[in-house]
Amino acid sequence: MSNLMTTSFTAVDLDALAGFEGRIALVVASDGKLDAGARRVNRLTKGAVARVIEAGKLEDAKAGTVVTLNFPAGLAATAVDILCLDRRPNALDARKAGASFGKLIDQGAALLVAGSNAKTVQIALGAAMRAYEFNPHKTSVDDKVRSLSVMCAKPEEQETEATTLRAIVEGAHMTRDLVNEPANVLTTTEFADRLKEMESLGLEVEILEEAELEKLGMGTLLCVGQGSDSPSKVVVMQWKGGASEDKPLALVGKGVVFDTGGISLKPGAGMEDMTMDMGGAGVVSGVMRTLAMRGAKANVVGLVGLVENMPSGNAVRPGDVITSMKGDTVEVINTDAEGRLVLCDVMWYAQDRFDPIGMIDLATLTGAIIVGLGHENAGVFSNDDDLCKAFLKAAEAEGEGAWRMPLGQAYDDMLKSRIADMKNIGGRAAGSVTAAQFLQRFVKNGTPWIHLDIAGVASVKSETTLAPVGATGWGVMALNRLVQDMLEA
Repeated sequence: MSNLMTTSFTAVDLDALAGFEGRIALVVASDGKLDAGARRVNRLTKGAVARVIEAGKLEDAKAGTVVTLNFPAGLAATAVDILCLDRRPNALDARKAGASFGKLIDQGAALLVAGSNAKTVQIALGAAMRAYEFNPHKTSVDDKVRSLSVMCAKPEEQETEATTLRAIVEGAHMTRDLVNEPANVLTTTEFADRLKEMESLGLEVEILEEAELEKLGMGTLLCVGQGSDSPSKVVVMQWKGGASEDKPLALVGKGVVFDTGGISLKPGAGMEDMTMDMGGAGVVSGVMRTLAMRGAKANVVGLVGLVENMPSGNAVRPGDVITSMKGDTVEVINTDAEGRLVLCDVMWYAQDRFDPIGMIDLATLTGAIIVGLGHENAGVFSNDDDLCKAFLKAAEAEGEGAWRMPLGQAYDDMLKSRIADMKNIGGRAAGSVTAAQFLQRFVKNGTPWIHLDIAGVASVKSETTLAPVGATGWGVMALNRLVQDMLEA
């Protein structure tokens, strides 16, 4: 796990502040009133904290605003960071403030003087989420471990609450690691091996190899990877934390470890970003890690289809007709519309084998969703209002942008093929919607289903509140919350 910051909770010890070496963060409300810890730091620094407040630096400041005093006199600390945050903030504002501090934690030790703030653990979560850097392939990286000590009231209670939130951080960081990893490292085999390692957390993990996929009839999935030297695989992860008779929720992820577009070759500019085309599988993997680490009292199965889309003499061609596991035939019009070919077989397999109470698929599926929603929201498509509303509520609570998109027969009609049951694309118009319509054809009657097109949110070119440039880990928090609300309430 890349640079996972350790976090611990300790009782308030004002005498320890003067000698602490590292960054110290104080939580100060916009009214400028100081708690005991901030008053001690203010006295040690000969009134420096009070001067910041008197200068109006915190007036009308938004949650998460940070004012930094570098190398403050009277302290061994390298810096004092003053975080603007109300005493009883909401969870998202608390995370934003923590993230502003986490962004500043480079290497070594940091101290958060939280006192009795009502959202201390959420501040720590924000710091841990933001204190992330993907650097395993850099040769000049300092290997010092980052650590955050949180000085607070009732540290034992805070530590108990933090156990669940640490699991969320680990899941999100795992997703980021996978999405950031270059394709020559994260091959289909390496991806499957990393998931197999999660058996140590209590997950049941199976790896279905190509021979078994052929027996199952997964023709659409296999056709995507047939041009690559990397073998196609499906990995099934089961978390059985609920009652044995309870059917699971199924999470299905697109895992195209690299997407050249195949014979319908993508333009060269920007193709290096296609290492993130396994983002859906990355999110499913991170969610399963979180559920296992926190011991979720629910049954959830995560399935990921792992392939590489390459051009070669054996690659699938435009015009080929492929038979899916369901038995429907697909005319491949564009080999760069490959994610839906992977997902449809895995979705059918998930329903055949597990008869889930609901199914959610995730994929970096279309550029069209970025045109429509930018990088602020994932596209949400669903055949079930209740499941969709529950997910949107969970996403909003966790601050992960999501927006419901339409489905309809007119869009489905755009997939009609002259020579097969359907085409794999419906044309330029409404590209994200016709992709969702394609997938809906592989949802059985009575199965509540959501399709999440995360092409715009899985990896970004500018930092977000909780993540640096690159992979965001979007979806881990929202799906974990959905499991809590829907299956554990």
